[in-house]
Amino acid sequence: MASTKSPRVLVLAGGISHERDVSLRSGRRVADSLAGHGVEVELRDPDATLLAYLRKTRPDVVWPALHGASGEDGALRGLLDFIDIPYVGARADAARLAWDKPTAKTLVRRVGVPTPVSITLPREAFRELGANSILEEIADEFSGPLVVKPAQGGSAQGVTMVDDRSLLPRAMVDAYTYGDVALIEQKITGTEIAIGIIDSGDGPVALPAVEIEPLSGVYSFEARYNAGETRFYVPARIGDDLAERAATAALDAHRALGLRHLSRVDLIVDKAGTPWFLEANVLPGLTETSILPQALEAAGHDLGWVYSALANAAIAEHRAK
Repeated sequence: MASTKSPRVLVLAGGISHERDVSLRSGRRVADSLAGHGVEVELRDPDATLLAYLRKTRPDVVWPALHGASGEDGALRGLLDFIDIPYVGARADAARLAWDKPTAKTLVRRVGVPTPVSITLPREAFRELGANSILEEIADEFSGPLVVKPAQGGSAQGVTMVDDRSLLPRAMVDAYTYGDVALIEQKITGTEIAIGIIDSGDGPVALPAVEIEPLSGVYSFEARYNAGETRFYVPARIGDDLAERAATAALDAHRALGLRHLSRVDLIVDKAGTPWFLEANVLPGLTETSILPQALEAAGHDLGWVYSALANAAIAEHRAK
């Protein structure tokens, strides 16, 4: 990765999603890393004046650090395209695909990456077709534990591990609290890992796999962002061969979804050594406890240097259009 000119970067963080606090932490870390590398950087919380501000100031590049729908569903990125300002990360169309977990699973499965068997249930269909009968059918058809999650969203909010089928109704309520569509997925038992992908213009590169071991047994919102609640192993303790297979699966998923610059692919490696795709994150957490920065540092990269290289890559791609 080659970083050349230092761009004028506007980092957007905060917003109004459930992940506002995480976004602020990510944005501050990105801004501090860029500033430490000598980059001119401004950190701003988006509001109703943002578009006018962007048109007036015309930053060289925007770095969206907005977690949740406001930064990851493609809407902000589409607006940046509309006013012709480059930005770091997935383009609007790719962000929309990755943001919707059932869609992402379908696209990744098509390129041969396994993903757990699942069913997608909009809230209205769940009610109109009979919640009790649907849950009975799911209990009959799915074997073993389940995972229930919102079809859109991040940071494990609204996600429930269902080891006892009597807890399934409550899990559905929790998922619908965070969105109108729930995804019910067969739980894969194995080693939970995440693989960061970085591309500053020379093609996507997989970073060392990070193994995730939450002390509570569940990688919840609290386990993700409270220091000391999760053990991380970099590289993951899965051996070189499995690590290579997982990296290939992550890169295949990244490409299948049309992502760029940076992403994080979450996987479970089962006892047979098969990496199962769970989801892809177009805007990985970049806080002090987040996985992608840990992987970058484990690979020997300076965060400021990498973030500056990604900003320059976004500018170069925009100029080459």
